[in-house]
Amino acid sequence: MRLLAARVLRFLPVAAVVLLVSPLGAQISVPEIAYDSTSNFLKLPEHIYLGEAAGVATNSKGHVFVYTRTGSTNVSTGTSRTFSFSGSRLFEFDQNGNWVREIGKDLYGLDFAHVVRVDKDDNIWVVDEGANLVIKFNPEGRVVMTIGRKPEALRVPAAPAPGLVPLAAGGAGGAGGRGTAGEGRGAAAEGGAGRGAGAGGAGAAAEGRGAGGQGGPGGGGGGGRGLPGSGGEGETFNRPTDVAWDAAGNVFVSDGYGNSRVAKYDKNGKFLKTWGSRGSEPGQFNTPHTMATDTQGNVYVGDRGNRRIQVFDNNGTFKAQYINVGAPWAICITPGAHQYLYSSDSNGTGDMDNGEIYKMELDGRIVGKFGHAGKLLKEFGSIHEIDCRDENNILVGELTNWRVQKLTLHPGQATRSQ
Repeated sequence: MRLLAARVLRFLPVAAVVLLVSPLGAQISVPEIAYDSTSNFLKLPEHIYLGEAAGVATNSKGHVFVYTRTGSTNVSTGTSRTFSFSGSRLFEFDQNGNWVREIGKDLYGLDFAHVVRVDKDDNIWVVDEGANLVIKFNPEGRVVMTIGRKPEALRVPAAPAPGLVPLAAGGAGGAGGRGTAGEGRGAAAEGGAGRGAGAGGAGAAAEGRGAGGQGGPGGGGGGGRGLPGSGGEGETFNRPTDVAWDAAGNVFVSDGYGNSRVAKYDKNGKFLKTWGSRGSEPGQFNTPHTMATDTQGNVYVGDRGNRRIQVFDNNGTFKAQYINVGAPWAICITPGAHQYLYSSDSNGTGDMDNGEIYKMELDGRIVGKFGHAGKLLKEFGSIHEIDCRDENNILVGELTNWRVQKLTLHPGQATRSQ
């Protein structure tokens, strides 16, 4: 089999060789890693419940943070768009699963939870898909930075009075965007739906954005840099999905559902660059759903729709892609001198297919796998985030089972499976 693999690789074009990172014969038999799950690990106060556990992370003390879709969603209608808020909540537990506190109760930007991450200084970051925001809390739980902007409920500035002609038509986005003089922000605003599919470029009013403008409901279309899903510069997100950092504190945001790119900011939130567009070629994405960085500053992106993990250097140059672990819903890289990559080939929210978690070397070689979809203890229901601060004691947040499981791995008890 290995001889056959060598012959196949010899005649494949270079792009195909990059695609087949895992040797064809070496990964047929994957070890099954034995593991246990702690029953009822998190202890919630009376009258507080978990909903979909979209995000889970730990800090240096072992405290557990859960970002859950469990709020009392409030919706305002009758304006230029439906405006929702308070749809998600951020909880903290100690290392034994005991309740500590709620952070940011009723906060404007906690709308539709996607992930929570904790950086090396124990700052807590949430990515909110509904609010188009990345929010940084300090360890005390106070907001210290936001990247992105939640779409507004009202058109700002107001639409021109009947009979008046706006200064420019078209523009770089959908309805709303930057206003008639190119300075007011429209209905979608920064952090709305990305640079939309507007037919025009920058508008006709001396580089003003015109009536289309930045944002609008068609984000990620033909505007901006001209490639579908490429988004725009600055803080314009369209349903972002994850956040990661390098050793210098630079911030990487995967963006996401409406766009198909990665945006990079410095440690103070200043925009540096963006890469990616919608597609299936190396460097393109179809739902970049999850992300992590290693100690060298390389960026690993779970390209869920394309069923692969893509690896980039710190400036977004494509390095490799791994196609041997299914559709990566959630990835995590362990700390330490020898880092491992975990990736969940989660079942969808409407099926019970797959569900296993893979443990990998950073070069894409599979060390082992464990688990499958289901509703019982040690089974998984649409894993949405993995915390792997401790290589053999990991936490998984599940959407369809409304829970967080603490898993203890026993790699020395691994068995072979075909």
